[in-house]
Amino acid sequence: MIKLNTVDVMGFKVLNDDLSRVSFTKKTLINTISPNSYGLSTTNLVFKEALQKSDILTLDGEYFGLAGVFLKGKTIRKQQGPDNFRIFIEKANEISGKVFFLGSSEKTLSLMKARAKIKYPNVRIETYSPPFKAVFSQDDNKNMIDVINGFKPHLLCIGMTAPKQEIWAYQNYNKLDVNVIITIGQVFDWFAGTMDEPNPIWSKLHLLWFIRTIKRPEILKRYPMVLKYFWHLFLNIIKVKKN
Repeated sequence: MIKLNTVDVMGFKVLNDDLSRVSFTKKTLINTISPNSYGLSTTNLVFKEALQKSDILTLDGEYFGLAGVFLKGKTIRKQQGPDNFRIFIEKANEISGKVFFLGSSEKTLSLMKARAKIKYPNVRIETYSPPFKAVFSQDDNKNMIDVINGFKPHLLCIGMTAPKQEIWAYQNYNKLDVNVIITIGQVFDWFAGTMDEPNPIWSKLHLLWFIRTIKRPEILKRYPMVLKYFWHLFLNIIKVKKN
């Protein structure tokens, strides 16, 4: 079994290694953590548990990485949702594997499937658009699980937005006959082309949050959770709070 390097920071064990070292040989649930998801986890204990009990938790963006720098003196490797998706769908393509897209609308899934056939021609694709509701019923969950298990994918990509996708993957983990599970939210829209992916230059300038907010003003609703992360980080730095 491959030993991966991690950094324990603010109550979470974050991957600080090359995710491409992970194969399809062992069932693995991969989530990401960001200032927003940290903030949400302080008020949603099921979500917090889902993140903490991930097989692998990668760094989404760079600002949660500041906790590694200030509290542990370590720079954590950034591996966001698009990176996780690219790594594993490329692996699936190499082995002529099966990939399942769960989430979003039928239109988006159709566009994703069409693009995947061109970009990753060896991959076999199946999709399912769950009902748009705040809470799934037992029948909803059974339908999703039955369709996924009937296909037995090497890679299950879930795009339901946080924290819904992480909680669903965690609560249904033992019922899923899959290899690798990744929760990637907005990557569905970027890959489908229904939403433009930010230019990499914004990431290099450390302004990705700014351009995303301009394009999607609804992101402003996340800022109280983001500010909570920075407040908790400050309290940890001055040793008033210890996660």
